[in-house]
This record gives sequence, structure tokens and C-alpha cells, in this order.
Amino acid sequence: MRAFVEVNLRAIADNVSLIKRSTEAQILAVVKADAYGHGLVPVSKAAINAGATWLGVALLEEALVLRAAEIKVPIIAWLTPPSSDFKLAIESDIDLAVPSLRHLELIVAASKAAKKRARIHIEVDTGMSRGGLLDEWSTFLAAISGADVEVVGFWSHFSSADEPGAAINKEQEVEFSKKLAQLREVGVNPKYLHIANSAAALTNENSHQDIIRLGIAMYGLSPDLNNLGSSAKLGLKPAMRLKSELHLVKRVPAGTPVGYGQSERTSRDTKLAIITMGYADGIPRNTSNQAGVFVAGAKAPIIGRVSMDQFVVDLGPDSKAQAGDIAEVFGEIGYSIDDWASASSTINYEIVTRIASRVPRIYT
Repeated sequence: MRAFVEVNLRAIADNVSLIKRSTEAQILAVVKADAYGHGLVPVSKAAINAGATWLGVALLEEALVLRAAEIKVPIIAWLTPPSSDFKLAIESDIDLAVPSLRHLELIVAASKAAKKRARIHIEVDTGMSRGGLLDEWSTFLAAISGADVEVVGFWSHFSSADEPGAAINKEQEVEFSKKLAQLREVGVNPKYLHIANSAAALTNENSHQDIIRLGIAMYGLSPDLNNLGSSAKLGLKPAMRLKSELHLVKRVPAGTPVGYGQSERTSRDTKLAIITMGYADGIPRNTSNQAGVFVAGAKAPIIGRVSMDQFVVDLGPDSKAQAGDIAEVFGEIGYSIDDWASASSTINYEIVTRIASRVPRIYT
């Protein structure tokens, strides 16, 4: 097989169980972006079996896929622009985030058309300047007090939970509580409160509220390697391994140029291998030689630029690797997901979510 992802569903279940044991809050498994590249439906089922009682997605389309898979737990979709089919969402028993007055108006209208009360989670901006109500808050309070909807939740999102000592975390919690009190003053009492993400789940017990939205930690990755430590330190088990077949192996002399622009040359007589993956598969084009593959018992760093469908690694002169061998790009041996993130000047979230759909997932 040219390239494939191995997803360890047991690891995902263990990560959910680890967090569940540490809190009284319910667990919402965040499965947006095809479950961070791990596979939407299989991961959702594994998380539910491990004790998650909610699912969270960005897009309505993702929520509809879950309903089509006969998944019955509550699902919240939180990135639904005004053109979304809110009537279909309501008919499909999908909870909707409300980040603006316009969204409330559209959802109320869709609720009337569906002849069914919408289930909503009011989203407030507490300091991230991203999703959520901010300048419309006073007007929204007047509107929501008379709206014929079921206010299931009240939520916000930390900007810096992966920096436990950052003052903004406390400031956001204070703002969250302030807006909640104002909401209750107009007679609206959400059943569930949620603001904690993976980093807050691991470091800030006071923020857990009623629901924890468990994202990157569910996949066994640290929310921030520098501030929180490695997956191993946090007790998490990475669930994804990426593997690829060696297309060919060739022996070359010192000074041989490699790749587009001849950006690198071999420093010695060596063997090169062509890996059958490239940026069309999600391999970052800017990856440095601090990442590579593990094959034939040794690390082989990238040399030259990553191409659309392939990249080259330096096996070393004595490597026994042959065309057809399976190399581990990242996983349990050799290079980690965090190694690849560092070598690409990005974060582990991006490394796993960008692996393309043309790379098949195999579940173990």
C-alpha cells in the first residue's frame, strides 16, 4: 500500500477514560475535521463507548454524517454560517451554537418552519475575539428572553488555556460568569455550562463546569509541548501512526543535488529513498531535515524539498532498506507527531488534521 494511517481506537478510548476519571463533568468528544484526521464515525463511536456523552463538530455537514451513522447522543455544531440549513439541523436533533443575534433570528424562523423547538447553546466572546456574542449582547438579552427555543447550553472558548499562568484565563472565567448572571437576570437558565478545552481539562479543574470539550488530548497529543509537557508526561496515548512505502532506493555520490531548486546536496556518498507521499497527502512542504522516516531500523531525515506526491530521505550509506519496504513517517518509533510539527514550524493539531483523504485509514 502506497501510504496509510493506522488509528488506534483503544488509545482514543483510554484517553477519554483518563480525563473522565479526573472530573465530575460530562465529556464532549470534539470530532470536527474528520476527528482531527482520525476518522469521524469510528472515533465518535470509540469515544462514546469510553464514556463520552456528547459530540462536538464545527460544521453542520459533519453532524449530519453522524446522525446518518445512527449515532444518538447529543451533537452540537458551532460553525454554522447564516446560509446553513437550520431547519434540517433542528429536524435532525442537532444542537446549534448561537454566536449572534442574526443566528438567533434565523434559528427561531427555522424552528417555526420545522414545528419543533430548536436546541441552542449561547456562545459568548469572553476575550478571544473569535466566535460568540460581544457588541450585540444587550440587544441579544432582550431577544432571547422571549425566543421560543430551548436554551440547552451557555459556552465560550479559552484563548490561552495551554498557558496555565496567563492572566487572560481568569479574566475569561470572570467575564463568562458575568454574562451568565446577566442571562439569568432575564429569566434564561441554561442547563449546561462549558468553557474548558483539553488544556483546561488537564490544568484548570475550576473551569470544568458541566461539560468538558475534549479535543487534541483525546487523540493522545499534548495541547502545548512547551507549557504542558509531552503526551507521555500527561498520561496520553497518541492514536495515529502514518506509514508509507519506499518507491525506490538509489545510491548517489557526495554533492548530488536533491529536489526542486537543488536546495540541498548530499554531504557524502549515501543512499536515498523516495517516499510515496507529498504535500497533496498532507506532508508540509516546508518540513526541514529535523523530520523524516524510520525504516530498516534507523531514522532517515528528509533531504530537499517536499514535492506534491513524494519526498526524499537520506538513508545513509549502509542502510539495508529496499524499495517496497514500509517506512513509519510518524508514530511510536522514530519521529513523533511533535517532531514533525517542530520541523514544519507548526503545531501537532495541524500535522494530524492535514493528512489527506486519499490516504486510507486502518483501524486497530
